Amino acid sequence: MNGPALFVRYAFAPNRLGYCGPADAGALLEYGALGRADNGFRALAKQFDGAWPQLRLIAGSSGTADPLDREVVEAYWIGNRLLDQAGDARGGLPHHSFQVFCLYPWAELLGEERSTAQALRVLDQCRIRWGRVVADANGQVVVTSRPLEWDGVRLALGEPREETAIRGFDGVDLISPLAPGEWVSLHWGWVCDRLTRAQLVALRHYSAYHLGLVNQRLGGRAGMSGPRIQ
Repeated sequence: MNGPALFVRYAFAPNRLGYCGPADAGALLEYGALGRADNGFRALAKQFDGAWPQLRLIAGSSGTADPLDREVVEAYWIGNRLLDQAGDARGGLPHHSFQVFCLYPWAELLGEERSTAQALRVLDQCRIRWGRVVADANGQVVVTSRPLEWDGVRLALGEPREETAIRGFDGVDLISPLAPGEWVSLHWGWVCDRLTRAQLVALRHYSAYHLGLVNQRLGGRAGMSGPRIQ
């Protein structure tokens, strides 16, 4: 699978919901299904104004010519060795979890009673999560995953629970049927991809790192030292 196809697997779900990227989600899905990489796809990818600058940063810092190189795309959505060469002045790394926890405004809204529930839902669904497959029934995939929880002071991962996600849309399945026990990545109710053991470790690691950063910031505003990530 090339970089553009991998990009679509992770970017399609929020694009379909109208949260980011181009207006034509169908075109994006078609590119993902065909695995095609041309100037038309590049024009669509550049409209993801959160992801595209981070991809360029990873590519530039690693000496990679193409922001849509497969390893660059994997670094942004999942995490890999390229991230450690591309730190941010604020301590963050160009990983999607940094975008969600530290750059988007939702973490700041957790302390406002009227917006806490919505902010927590967006943070949980927008981050790239990991889950273990329980069953796959015609594209409706039951997984166990650990949701974000907010106790009024810090964000943390809760106990595993079951949820249902989809792995296809409008008759297009970007990944083949899943077997119980497989690990997958999730984004806005969508199964993005199977995860290898190394990818699972990387996604957990970089997510925990940025969860720690946002907790330090939120704890500091409450007059606390940053809480320790378990």
